[in-house]
Amino acid sequence: MRLTSRPVSDETFSALAKGGGGAEAMAELRAMQGLKNRLLIRALVLEAEEAGHPHAALSARAYELLAEMEAHGRERVERELCHPAVGAWALRTYLSLRAGTGAKDDPGRLAALVVAIAVRARIACRVRLAVEEDTVVLPALGSLTVPAGARGVLDVTVRPDADGAELDLGRSTVRVDPLRDGTGWQVLRRLPVGPGLSLVVDDADPYRWPAGHVTEPRLSEARLEHWASCLRDAWNVLTARHWTVATELTSGISVLTPIHAPAFGQNSATSRETFGTVALSEPQHGLGMAATFAHEIQHAKLTALTDMLDLTRPEDGRRHYAPWRSDPRPVNGLLQGAYAYLGVAGFWRRQHGCEQGARAFRGQVEFARWREAAYGVTGTLMASGGLNERGEEFVKAMRGTLERWLDEPVDLAVAAQARREADQHLTTWRRRNS
Repeated sequence: MRLTSRPVSDETFSALAKGGGGAEAMAELRAMQGLKNRLLIRALVLEAEEAGHPHAALSARAYELLAEMEAHGRERVERELCHPAVGAWALRTYLSLRAGTGAKDDPGRLAALVVAIAVRARIACRVRLAVEEDTVVLPALGSLTVPAGARGVLDVTVRPDADGAELDLGRSTVRVDPLRDGTGWQVLRRLPVGPGLSLVVDDADPYRWPAGHVTEPRLSEARLEHWASCLRDAWNVLTARHWTVATELTSGISVLTPIHAPAFGQNSATSRETFGTVALSEPQHGLGMAATFAHEIQHAKLTALTDMLDLTRPEDGRRHYAPWRSDPRPVNGLLQGAYAYLGVAGFWRRQHGCEQGARAFRGQVEFARWREAAYGVTGTLMASGGLNERGEEFVKAMRGTLERWLDEPVDLAVAAQARREADQHLTTWRRRNS
């Protein structure tokens, strides 16, 4: 769903185009994603009714309860509507209802969101919840194990208290605590980042990532502690020299989703469906995790921006060389990569001076290689004919930032190593794609 009624502000567009943005730009993008989710939820409720879905009435009643809850606290409802898995569920369910394939993506799941908000906001309510599996995920909160025989449409009564809530499922009750596990209850755990800031580790929600086959199951306590240690170290790196990235992390990223590791190195990604999520495999150390954030936040910003306005013309089938990929890329993909590696170059530009020995050398190589690669790709983009007027404006600003960085000196050995790696990549790419 493209949103054209409230385009991004000129100030935010300009800041993003230069490669940054900060907290204010990220907050604007996040607000627009929340509005998109709200519109999708309203649309899917209407589509469910139009299609005669078996759970249309459940979703309609849940929507009414959401509206009533806003009277108690709009901010709480807005926060939960921005949860990445909620957005992914809303989008997929709306699209499947439109296509007439809505059996898997259930509009009745909106009732689970109502329960989650009621628990967090300590609002007593009664909602009808469709239970078709052994577990029910309460978005952004945790996973509820349903007692044997408690399948079907249940009348769930939420009775809040100081430590969470008691859920009366009719034949049984389950205690739900937002902070810890309990009998029949597994909470989505949070990793502290900084003062007043934590990130949810979503290793339970079926909508946490578009490609379900790559997601990790629930992390063990030992692995979770390793993630927490790396995150603390990453935060120290970001707050020492990368304040723009740090503020964008706090303003726009709320969820970490564990995914499988490759045979070598690490995987990380963001998705248009799940704005606010960074998916990554087991982090190796804090510095690497900080660099991952610098990379993936760029993707998150550009994806959210292009939800509001187009930067490229309709796809024409042409493909181009990307110095960070093994396959030829369309203009959209090329722009995404260039913007991400603008962020990577900026990270190592600021970071390499903090390192020593081999790590300092490697940091300079990363800066030298990716500033040149991203700059070269901005030239490809400008010459491609695939950008519209706003896209040309955006890429020109990116190019201006990279031009200034190209003037910054690096050691001759660093420049030579960066060139060798770039040449090797191009040679391999040509061999693979000839």
